Amino acid sequence: MALPFTQAIAIRFDRNELAGAFGDIGTDLPLLIGVILAAKLDASSTLIVFGGMQILTALFYQMPMPVQPLKAMAALVISQKLHAEILFGAGLAIGAVMLLLSLSGALTWLGGAIPKAVVRGIQFGLGLQLALLALKDYVPSEGIQGYALAAISLVITLFLLGNRKYPASLFVIALGIGYAALVHSDALFQPYALGISLPKFFIPTWEQIATGFLLLALPQLPLSLANSLLATKQTASDLFPEKKLSLQQLGLTYAAMNLISPFFSGVPICHGSGGMVGHYAFGGRTGGSVIIYGLFYLVLGVFFASSFERVIQLFPLPILGVILFFEGLSLIKLLGDLLSEKKEFLVAVLTGVLATGLPYGYIVGVMVGTLAWYGVFRQET
Repeated sequence: MALPFTQAIAIRFDRNELAGAFGDIGTDLPLLIGVILAAKLDASSTLIVFGGMQILTALFYQMPMPVQPLKAMAALVISQKLHAEILFGAGLAIGAVMLLLSLSGALTWLGGAIPKAVVRGIQFGLGLQLALLALKDYVPSEGIQGYALAAISLVITLFLLGNRKYPASLFVIALGIGYAALVHSDALFQPYALGISLPKFFIPTWEQIATGFLLLALPQLPLSLANSLLATKQTASDLFPEKKLSLQQLGLTYAAMNLISPFFSGVPICHGSGGMVGHYAFGGRTGGSVIIYGLFYLVLGVFFASSFERVIQLFPLPILGVILFFEGLSLIKLLGDLLSEKKEFLVAVLTGVLATGLPYGYIVGVMVGTLAWYGVFRQET
């Protein structure tokens, strides 16, 4: 199989790629901030590695292939205040597991065994989670002003979504910057510490790897299999059918990122269907959007890491909420191709509801949805 580097690089940098660059920021940024604060991570290392992996992934896939923090791991670290060393150990552990699954063929077997309706259900469930998170936590975060800001952003997005000449997210991001400059002018124009930072090298011990595997990697695996790999492959096939991605390829890049990042104090990361849809919905069509997005984190990490928390907190959460809401809505819309197939549609809805509403919902949803699909269609034959 020829690698993308052996082909002509098809990456653009234009206003649409710039607009699509920030289609996944509503998911990534709050998780990164939460993990940095909870685990007391080195902000510079976290941002530089995260941005660097975005750029490398974009060059490899030449499409808006996202790189995201591992959501289940991030949630556990934030809620339990786990140490950074355990998080880095978990990254190496899940990278090794994914490498084994990819090279052994187990990942490809799972891809063939799990029906499309179940994958659509996982996308539907993730879309619901993102949309509800946006509506419950982000949009109300600044009171009446926040609701007004979100409403204006919503109108702009509805009016311009899909417009290649005037991309919606550029206007929405500009609105957020203008709001921050107006409301937080004192903080915005205070002197910021400017310096050059580099990632810190770290070698996890076997004990930290084992602890990370038990506490963080095991709870993360179901979500990674369902969303980072199966759903991402399906989304890539929907949006970029000419790319012909394989599950093994996605699994290997997932593994490689997590076998490298922890040694440079980077958080565990993955691909994700929501991120791809987010970049695409706001205009991204090539790896250019993800490179721009990665450069955003690189610049923050190299030059502004010491002021990162203060800089980020100035940007209004309701704006991130609107971006996140449309990312979720775009995932939910993918369910539309099953509307004419009543039984498959019901299996997808069942899978999505279970994934959204239960602890370890993604693995429960995949198992129950797959059993339901085989039960229903086996009876028909």
